[in-house]
Order: sequence, then C-alpha cells, then structure tokens
Amino acid sequence: MPRVKANGIEIEYETTGDTGAPPLLLVMGLGAQMTIWPDAFFQGLAKRGFYVIRYDNRDTGLSTDFDSWGQADVPGAIAKLMSGQKVEAPYLLKDMAADAVGLLDALKIDRAHMVGASMGGMIVQIVAAEYAARTRSMVSIMSTSGRYGLPQGKPEAIAMLSAQPEGTTREQLVAHGMKLRRTIGSPGFPTPDAELRALVERNIDRRYFPAGAARQYLSVIASGERVELLKKVTVPTLVLHGEGDPLLPVDCGRDVAALVPGAEITTLPGWGHDVPSALIPTLIDRIAAFCATK
Repeated sequence: MPRVKANGIEIEYETTGDTGAPPLLLVMGLGAQMTIWPDAFFQGLAKRGFYVIRYDNRDTGLSTDFDSWGQADVPGAIAKLMSGQKVEAPYLLKDMAADAVGLLDALKIDRAHMVGASMGGMIVQIVAAEYAARTRSMVSIMSTSGRYGLPQGKPEAIAMLSAQPEGTTREQLVAHGMKLRRTIGSPGFPTPDAELRALVERNIDRRYFPAGAARQYLSVIASGERVELLKKVTVPTLVLHGEGDPLLPVDCGRDVAALVPGAEITTLPGWGHDVPSALIPTLIDRIAAFCATK
C-alpha cells in the first residue's frame, strides 16, 4: 500500500474507486488499523460513486508510531482526570484531525466526505468543526461528544479496552482479539467464528501494536469533550449508531446529533460497536444516499 508524508508523520493509506468521483475519507477508531473497515464496505462505497480513501491513524498499523514517547499509563490518566489534574499525552485528537487533512493535502484533494467510526468519529467531528472548507459532509458512526455524564458502556466492554491477552503466542493473541470483537460486537448480528477469526488474524499479522492503542486512549482522555465544538459544525451531518452498542451506548450518538445543528440520525436495533457483514448493505445505502447530495 502507498504511504505519504503529512503533518510531520508518514501515513499508510489505500484508495479505491474512480479518482474523479467525490472523495470519501474513512477514519477508524481506537487501535484499529484501516483494514478493520471491511473490504465489502470499502469497495461497496466506491461502487456507489465515491473515491474512497482509508488509512492508518498515527500510532496504528503501518503509519508512524510514537514509541519514543514511552508507555501510556491509562489508569493513571483516568485518575488524574477524575481529580481535575491535567493529563499529559504525546498528541491530541486535534493532531489526528490535522493528519486527516494532511493526507488530503498530500493527495491533492480539496474537500471530502468525512466518515469516522468511534474514535474516528471524534476525529471527523473536529475536522468538520475546524476544517469546514475541507469537509463536504460528516458521518459520525458509533461515536460520542465526550460529554461528561453520558451513559457509560457495559463494564465488560470498557474493561476490554485495556485487557491483556493470556500470553504472547499468535493463537493467544487471536483468542484475545476474538474475545474483544465478541464483547463489543453486535448482539443482533453476531459474526460467524470463521469470519471473525479471519479478520482478527489479518490484523494481527499486519501489525499487533497495543502500545499505540494505549497512547491513542490517552489522547482521547487528554482531549476532553467536544460539546461546544459540535455546536459550531455547519457542514451536513449524519449520525449512525447501534441501539445495542455495549461500548458507547446509543444515547452518545443521540447527543452528537442533538448538538450539531440540522444533523440527521439513524439508529439501528441489534447493532453494536462493529461493522457486521449483515449490516454493510444498509450502512452503505444510508451513507451513499446522504453523501450523494452533498
């Protein structure tokens, strides 16, 4: 896959579709490589008339990592946050938003539809607010404003964000990855074991890098909420959220939609914190119909 220098780092990316079609940038979530976007979703959007770009966020996959900064102390950061102290992080979500825009610069793209999932949703929220001229529309998927007091995810789902595998063998890493995906996945659309294993194996073999995910978690904590920022968004906005999301409950998505002036929202029963194969046609239809007119 190609790589570009942008915003002071190197970013690994992949494209599909007609280069003359409206650009659509896919931004993934915490610790998730671009290959977590299912190929059927990635290519399906291109078949609906978009030039689709997906990429590895900093500290993920094959993009620049920040190991030189050191290990992230996530429990310590949460304790600091709860006591009102400042949380130190190697970068913030605003830096990751600048990465997204830097990638567009490198590809000579003026404006794109910004589609982000989970932490990626947080990133595109910042892009839409701070780089409106570069944003055709925003689609915030299974994400949140970070507003304090919103409903919390299920304890077992939150715990998986910092849980460790039982060992370092490939099979132990795969078992841990499958447990994570099962715990946060869609209760109404469970992924078959063989399909889930293939997804987890593909991403572990590409790069297993939990240290980067921990630093990204630190950046989310240190960046705070986006309530006032979302009120500034003027671009067309669609919020998509699962009613069965065990990690970020559906009220988190409803809050984003309530904060962004004129935002549309679609919630789906049985959908959790993943992109299950059974829902890909529905999600493509909703996103393509929304973005096609923007």
